[in-house]
Amino acid sequence: MRGIDAILSEARGRLSRVNPEEAYARQRAGALLVDIRYEALRRRDGTVPGALLVERNELEWRLDPLCAHRLPQAEHHDLDVLVLCNEGYASSLAALSLHELGLRRATDVIGGFQAWAAAGLPVRRPLNEENS
Repeated sequence: MRGIDAILSEARGRLSRVNPEEAYARQRAGALLVDIRYEALRRRDGTVPGALLVERNELEWRLDPLCAHRLPQAEHHDLDVLVLCNEGYASSLAALSLHELGLRRATDVIGGFQAWAAAGLPVRRPLNEENS
């Protein structure tokens, strides 16, 4: 039996993870930045401009080029996909799952949204602050 720490370590060993600054540069160069955080976190902390919002439970169906429920952006297996979660844990597992679908360029952002925001990269203010 293996625990989640061992599974996470193995997943990360198979990915070429990127820091927030590298993710930002790749996004600007055309990579698909996919924010898998659930709505409450996006409302609390904000979003990354240009990120595709796909909650974790829909990710594989939305990015699988062979799936009838895929998003228009998921047109081929050579997509440069950067998965962003809140702190960089769930995104590692999600990126590995995308590898299993043949999206071999998928990886995740080290430290997730929290590291992105702490690095001073672009963030759209939370909805509750915009409406105040």
